[in-house]
Amino acid sequence: MEPSGTLDSLAQELRVFRPLPQLVVEANVNPQELTAYRRQAEHDPLGYWEEAADELDWYKKWDRVLDDSNAPFYRWFPGARCNIVYNCLDRHIETANKNKLALIWEGEPGDSRKFTYYELYREVNRFAGALRTLGVGKGDRVVIYMPPLPEAVIAMLACARIGAVHALVFAGFSAKALRSRIRDVDARLVVTADGFYRNGQIIKLKPIVDEALVGGCADCVDSVVVVHRAKVETDMQEGRDFWYDDVVRRERREAPAEVMEAGDPLFLLHTSGTTGAPKVVSHCHGGYMVGVNRTLNHVFDIKPTDIFWCTADLGWITGHSAVVYGPLLAGTTTLIYEGHPNYPQADRMWHIVSKYGVTIFYTAPTLIRMLMRFGPQYPRMHDLSTLRILGTVGEPIGPETWLWFYRHIGRGECPLLDTWWQTETGMFMISPLPISLLKPGSVTRALPGVAVDVVDREGNSVPEGKGGLLVVTKPWPAMMTGVYGEDGEAQYRQAFARFPGKYLAGDVAKRDEDGFLWIQGRADDVLNIAGHRLGTAELENAFRAHPAVAEAAVIGVPDKIKGEAAKAFIILNPGFAGTVELMVELQNHMRKELGPVAAIKSVEFRDELPRTKSGKILRRVLKSRETGEDPGDLSMLDDESEQAG
Repeated sequence: MEPSGTLDSLAQELRVFRPLPQLVVEANVNPQELTAYRRQAEHDPLGYWEEAADELDWYKKWDRVLDDSNAPFYRWFPGARCNIVYNCLDRHIETANKNKLALIWEGEPGDSRKFTYYELYREVNRFAGALRTLGVGKGDRVVIYMPPLPEAVIAMLACARIGAVHALVFAGFSAKALRSRIRDVDARLVVTADGFYRNGQIIKLKPIVDEALVGGCADCVDSVVVVHRAKVETDMQEGRDFWYDDVVRRERREAPAEVMEAGDPLFLLHTSGTTGAPKVVSHCHGGYMVGVNRTLNHVFDIKPTDIFWCTADLGWITGHSAVVYGPLLAGTTTLIYEGHPNYPQADRMWHIVSKYGVTIFYTAPTLIRMLMRFGPQYPRMHDLSTLRILGTVGEPIGPETWLWFYRHIGRGECPLLDTWWQTETGMFMISPLPISLLKPGSVTRALPGVAVDVVDREGNSVPEGKGGLLVVTKPWPAMMTGVYGEDGEAQYRQAFARFPGKYLAGDVAKRDEDGFLWIQGRADDVLNIAGHRLGTAELENAFRAHPAVAEAAVIGVPDKIKGEAAKAFIILNPGFAGTVELMVELQNHMRKELGPVAAIKSVEFRDELPRTKSGKILRRVLKSRETGEDPGDLSMLDDESEQAG
């Protein structure tokens, strides 16, 4: 990839990186094909998605591609019969993929396990049989409260195989948060582990499940299946609790897949809840697998020899689509890691890349910024030459973070693909492909078959360079099929209510003169300073361009003159001290980077920032502590960052 152009400012990124010619030649989708896909999707979107569906196996084809008669409750592929697990496993064992590695797992202590497609198929069948023996059937909900273990992947696939609906809960959640999520989905069974390794310690998990279920607080649960990972002493309640090994030992290695309607639920997943109480989003078998399969294959240019490592926890949508279902649908090898990225030191991620020959590395900007603090010497310790594609997800990536990742991990050769999508979208929505021109910090364009716009508060398209609300203007296959719970229908309709016929994503974006899209942060993370609307992401990216700054969070605080002013919370890089002089220097730096409108009222230096369990900064917690307001749902707060305020 060769850069052209120069840096003007972070508000107007001018650097452009072009794909290497060899990469374009070898791409699964070349520029001419991409143009043809876009043209087809624009003129015949249903035909485009029907072709994508034909790449997968169905027990019965659809009556029509899309039923939009009850919009916004769209039904994709009505009348079709399928099972996503058949497409993830069964069809592969009839091909050369049978003995190909499907899953590589590495534990924090350095132990590892590997499963071919055939081995994974048999393990999933055995646990599917065990679930049926325990009384779980089609439509029942199963909560999976697990660290990143092979059994967590197996449990997801086994649930889907028998038509049960899985709901993953991140293993960092408290008993109170787990209890509420079990109640939310009315779960019949919980799958967990005795404990797991994190940052050199054993975290006991089963006692948290016991606390969540104490006193009949979640009396919908009949059974708890426990994986013996950490080999710690574990209390087991007779008649309710079962060891995983015991329940699968007596099961056969063949279990028929349930024939599902395309619109039958596959999983429930709580949204992050960073702006309030989380809602429970539902995704289905048919449309979800079509959208995920097509977009993951196109964006990451999947090859037969790939080792695909997405670092996301299984408990997030990225874990569902880019760790489990997407890679297995594509027939590639997916890798998961149990532990802390800095254990035993800050080169653990690069050690894993080198050890297994990872070719595609997909992660969050938060993780890259954390590793940047330790400098480039750690990646230099390892052979990263197998990497051919990098990707980011979860939040806007600033240009400086993009460039560090591109240069020090990708060697200036790997395309770095910043992707935008959500729990609600299920699949990638806006992203470059490896053949695309890249601008550091931009998600480039919507993928073929996806229609987006940037609009003002009245729903009118805004001109180039002006920020607005990001909306999706047409339905897409992997879209959420509903919101679970008593208020679910109202919550679902709310996402489409403000601009009828359009999905309001909740993000602020802008489109530049080349048609490239830039995500500027959540709509509720926009500051209005003296009539000027500034995204917190843009301000934070500008801060990170300063050599002293490792991480930044910006919030709005009341101001008598301007109405609202910006306050910054800064984590410094090693070797810098939080002095008054540095504070003034940073304030001047911001004016230089973004102009006088980016005046920062105050700067506070911190060692930590409050974060969600997935690493996103909880700005509303910072703001509530400044203003005395109610911070809302704190179940997402990372225990390690709770004392940051």
